[in-house]
Amino acid sequence: MHTTSTKTPLMPLAALMLACAVSPDAQAQSDLEMGTVVIKDSRMEDAKSVLRVRDTEIGKGRQALRDIPQTMTVMTERLMQDRNLDDFRQVLKTTAGVTFQAGETGEEDVRLRGFSLGQAGDIYVDGLRDAPLIERDTFNQDRVEVLKGSASMLFGKGSTGGVVNQVNKAPQLLEEHELNLTVGSGNQRRLTGDFNWVTGEDAAFRLNAMTHQADNWGAKVDKRGIAPTFRWGIGQRDEFSVGLYHLETQGRPLYNHPWFIQSGVIVPTLAAQNYYGLASDYLRTESTYGTFSHVHRFDADSHIKTQLRQGHYERDLWASSIAFVNPITRLADISASTALKRTPKGRVGVSDLTQVQSDYSGKLQAWGHQHQLISGVDAYRENAQRNQSFAGAASGLNTTVGTPDDGAWRADTRGSAPMNTFKAQGLGVYAQDTVELMPHIKWVAGLRFDHFQGDYRDPSGNNFAMSENLWSPRTGLIFQPDELSSYYASAGTSYNTSGDTYQFALGSFGEGSANAKLANTPPEKSRNVEVGGKWEIFNKKASLGVALFHSEKYNERNTDPDAAAAQMLLSGKRHASGMEFNLAGRITPKWEIFYNQTWIPSARIDESNITTGNAQRLGDRPALTPKHSASLWTSYLLNSQWRVAGGINHRGEQSPEGNRNVVAPAFTTLDAMAEYNFSDATALKLNVNNLGNKLYADTLYRGFYGPGAPRTVQLSLKTRF
Repeated sequence: MHTTSTKTPLMPLAALMLACAVSPDAQAQSDLEMGTVVIKDSRMEDAKSVLRVRDTEIGKGRQALRDIPQTMTVMTERLMQDRNLDDFRQVLKTTAGVTFQAGETGEEDVRLRGFSLGQAGDIYVDGLRDAPLIERDTFNQDRVEVLKGSASMLFGKGSTGGVVNQVNKAPQLLEEHELNLTVGSGNQRRLTGDFNWVTGEDAAFRLNAMTHQADNWGAKVDKRGIAPTFRWGIGQRDEFSVGLYHLETQGRPLYNHPWFIQSGVIVPTLAAQNYYGLASDYLRTESTYGTFSHVHRFDADSHIKTQLRQGHYERDLWASSIAFVNPITRLADISASTALKRTPKGRVGVSDLTQVQSDYSGKLQAWGHQHQLISGVDAYRENAQRNQSFAGAASGLNTTVGTPDDGAWRADTRGSAPMNTFKAQGLGVYAQDTVELMPHIKWVAGLRFDHFQGDYRDPSGNNFAMSENLWSPRTGLIFQPDELSSYYASAGTSYNTSGDTYQFALGSFGEGSANAKLANTPPEKSRNVEVGGKWEIFNKKASLGVALFHSEKYNERNTDPDAAAAQMLLSGKRHASGMEFNLAGRITPKWEIFYNQTWIPSARIDESNITTGNAQRLGDRPALTPKHSASLWTSYLLNSQWRVAGGINHRGEQSPEGNRNVVAPAFTTLDAMAEYNFSDATALKLNVNNLGNKLYADTLYRGFYGPGAPRTVQLSLKTRF
């Protein structure tokens, strides 16, 4: 805790802009002599030691979870370390309602409640949009926050399902260092370091680093990451932070396994660890960004935070899609000698992303009521170059089921990739007020305006430009009869611009072309309605949340004969309705639990013009939308030295995108952990994931699947000093 004397405040330009949004009463109050202000270090609950949190900054300013009228699931560093979740997708698999498409981009397209996240740009880092189609790692993550339901009022363009925010680790005013070494199946070797030094009375430096290597039975992984951050003015009226993040990966992707269909059901048949790609296949990615942050505190209850980020991202994929050479009609036809063909897939992308945003958060008394105000401005500019179809000719290097990782290799003779260019920029302004109408009752009302511009050009000179102006409202009522319970009802909207999709397009935008039809189509629109409750239980050591939701995309792109020559028609409609359950925290002093479940009994294509082919039609259940999904992790402290834990991941039956005639069966996997503590500082941990070696289809596309990981055994040694 620090004290600061009154002095002329150091305010960014954005703060002056936002000051106009503060009420006259609040202005008068801020003009008063504030005297000495006591401000606490802004460190949130230690994510290294808890499975649940009470506060979040996903709402553009710190808020208690109980004050957010939507479902939230938060995976802390403690959970990620307990389960050895080193990959971002592994983290999301512990979140109910999340599914994965084995997409044509070579990376899974993440779905939440059946609606796309990845390509809609709904993945963030510290509240700033993350680049699409990149690899991610958890070595610098304090927590991962998932806000479910429409969130365009806070974040701008995005999908119906929700947003995911990765919270990076920040320097703290304490001397603490941690090393974690893991060895495991597939010749995995991973070393992470988390070092925090106090460099002054109100300053600290933190360095996180990672190296990760594994051969994974042919699907190699080689990752390196480093993230230094310096923070000063901690707890003072003006606080600053500057940080750098760099992650590079090199490896071979297991692009897919071919499926065998029996009575309309996908039957995984090939061992999950089998790699059938070429030794020359590769996946190379690089993410580098620098972030500058300034927090100005007006008083203990109000502040403005400004962030500036410049990022550079690269992705180069050359992989093999695997299929049976001859059609397989019977399971008995699959043997060690069954021939497999390798079809090349190539994707190249480079993007530069500049973002700046300033967010005000404060409490004030005005017009006879208590207000919690958040408001802000944000802007971004993206310059991207992509080629989503840079595969080259087929190699002709077939293999067999019985010879995975056969070492076959071919030279890359493709030359330089002709690149499509995509430039986009956006500006957003928003404000939200949470008003205490009367004791125990709060009203949430917010509105956002966005201006979007996009420009596309292909190597042949075809080009297209568009712009959009969009409004996004949000409202809700919260009833909090006591400190232990909160009940709410909320409604919000979201939208996807056509530019979110046409930036990945190929070829001409000439009159009548498929790309022109897409680009000429106005933004899709969605809405989310939710009613729920949140409770503090077990002497405030745990949190429980239950919610009913209805998520709906009511202006979905659709083909219409009357407009087919010029554009698609926003005549499609689909919904997903169900319940969310969240439980996290300490049940007893020795027993902890993290549980979340999504039940979607009603999901339907309500309006569609699709009547032929395999794509989902009117009345069908949308793809990648299982009725049931759940994740459980629970641990028990046997004594001062031993702790044991177990976990379950379940996902119900679901269809792939674009194939209504087949389903992937439900699956449940079991995980286990045992930890021995030599001292308070040093522990040895054994993890066994997919304990039963379940063979299942984890990611889905219209003609193949990606297998879930086989049984893996990992031994980790962690020490603090």
